[in-house]
Amino acid sequence: MTKLPLMGLWAPVFLALALTSGCASFSPYSLSEGELEQHLQDVVREYDRQQLQSGSPLSLSLDDAEITLGPDGRDVAVIDVRGQVALNALMVKLPVDIALKVEGAPVYDSKERAIYIRRLQLLESSIDSPLFKGDLKPVTDTAMRVVAQMLETMPVYRLDDTDFAQRMFGMMPVDVRVAPGRLEFVMADQ
Repeated sequence: MTKLPLMGLWAPVFLALALTSGCASFSPYSLSEGELEQHLQDVVREYDRQQLQSGSPLSLSLDDAEITLGPDGRDVAVIDVRGQVALNALMVKLPVDIALKVEGAPVYDSKERAIYIRRLQLLESSIDSPLFKGDLKPVTDTAMRVVAQMLETMPVYRLDDTDFAQRMFGMMPVDVRVAPGRLEFVMADQ
């Protein structure tokens, strides 16, 4: 009977030691590629809504978004998107199907409590329109600028304050680390 109370006293100590000693390698919260893809779809819808409300003649929609995290062991995200960019001019909508594959670095902004994709590089692109097909550099460059502006200003993920664990991460000095297939929240280097 005396062992049970001792065991009960040591359990919190062992739990605290396990959590603090493994802090560098232990990641209690991570985001999968699928979760980021869904958030990216939401970001594009919100970006398009804001552009249309501001009177922009361009609209943007995604058919598909694939995110690959940590390809070849590198600390990058590869984003492969397919969708439409449409120019709404003179009561006519001129749609252009576009496919872009970009690579960038996931960056956590602690003030915004959000993850952005920065330092984008275009890997592949193609355009398909009734007027032209292939890789038309001026259109591709414009589309790349739109995507870069969107990803620089709108996060691909924002911590959810309604979730207790995410709210706690937002209060601590955390950073994001790229691992194959996921982003992990880790303690920031001080």
